[in-house]
Amino acid sequence: MGLAEELAQEALVAALEQWPEAGVPENPGAWLMATAKNRGIDELRGRARRERKHAELALESSDAHDPAAALLAELDDDVGDELLALMFVACHPVLSPDARAALTLRLLGGLETPEIARAFLIPEATVAQRIVRAKRALAEARVPFEVPRGADRQARLSSVLEVVYLIFNEGYSASAGDDWLRPRLAEEALRLGRVLVGIAPHEPEVHGLLALMELHASRAGARIGSNGEPVLLLEQDRSRWDTLLIQRGLGALDRATSLGGARGFYALQAAISACHARAPAPEDTDWPKIAELYTELAELAPSPVIELNRGVAVAMAFGPSAGLELLDGLRSDPSLERYHLLPAARADLLVKLGRIAEARDELQRAMKLAGNARDQELLRARLRGLG
Repeated sequence: MGLAEELAQEALVAALEQWPEAGVPENPGAWLMATAKNRGIDELRGRARRERKHAELALESSDAHDPAAALLAELDDDVGDELLALMFVACHPVLSPDARAALTLRLLGGLETPEIARAFLIPEATVAQRIVRAKRALAEARVPFEVPRGADRQARLSSVLEVVYLIFNEGYSASAGDDWLRPRLAEEALRLGRVLVGIAPHEPEVHGLLALMELHASRAGARIGSNGEPVLLLEQDRSRWDTLLIQRGLGALDRATSLGGARGFYALQAAISACHARAPAPEDTDWPKIAELYTELAELAPSPVIELNRGVAVAMAFGPSAGLELLDGLRSDPSLERYHLLPAARADLLVKLGRIAEARDELQRAMKLAGNARDQELLRARLRGLG
């Protein structure tokens, strides 16, 4: 893994040196891959000379004897997608589930360490340590760089699903930066989800995850206003929701249900999203059903973020006082200490209860915690609206 990272960096340096003069190649990705591969071959040849093992590395003749080309062919032929295959490689059982997710998100998912930390609601230093320890563990265990098959692949599937899920979440609602969405991340996660359905068609949670992503993605066009400002769910123009993606999402949810996975982690979230998709207007939303689904989800996978969402749903279904009582119970949770959505949600409910001064304080706190510029603008506008 260390060598792969070095070769990737060397290829990028070569691009920075050569592209300004020679121009950007027609296929930049292929150029970077070829440059890194050729330098890797040179490195392997050098090692072979030093170790007097030329015969073991017959790299000279053709791609048929080129281990890099052979690996790429194996990745593509077996899984159908090189990136997804590499995710299965990185999610090795020698690592803990948290370490697998952090390492894979950093190396292959397009997420930086601060973004991973926000996804797990843990300090950046903790994520950085997980990644370093994961690399060390793989090196010390001399883990072979190979694509798992059969039972080995099945054992890693849940970790790969988690990685794809977190990539989509960051794309759908960016945790930092100037844009509220990162469409390319969300689209890549959707693509990976569709490939996963092809290689694991009988796994209900694969269909559940795809359903969740399709249904959420159907709202992407309505989530941004004309000036790039965020548009919240209850204020969106539902005529702009993508009906094709909704149909695909509902179909995937039906498949997850037919396979016995209606109460899976991703299928339950997809069922919540389906409640919104089926409501022609915000006031038609079945909030009691959503609150019930969040209760099931909290029992299946206890999480302070799920409890936060459950509190909001309870408030919509049974009144702001009931929801605020649940949210108040989360204020002492250390993992939500720097999570801006908790004070933002409390502010909404406090406004509905007429407790404006407290709502103003919560909005100011949320503004300080929000890492995304668009989130900060939205909170600032809500604060101005209070006078």
